Amino acid sequence: MTEFRPSMDEYRQTIKAREEHIRESWVRAMEARIVRTELQKCYRGEGVNHLENCRELAEKYTAMIRDNKIKGYKIIDEE
Repeated sequence: MTEFRPSMDEYRQTIKAREEHIRESWVRAMEARIVRTELQKCYRGEGVNHLENCRELAEKYTAMIRDNKIKGYKIIDEE
């Protein structure tokens, strides 16, 4: 049996794709952190009216934490 070994170019492309994936994942996570900080400022600034005045930020943050989780590069099939 011969073992498949990727060429150096394939290896470099894999490493580059992995780094881009991780970078984009972290960027999305940091965007969610920025929205969370703005939401906290809004809550403190608006006081008792925060439920009405900060609704858009809260909905945006909720969507972002659902979609922007940091995910690993490898996908393991668990069947």
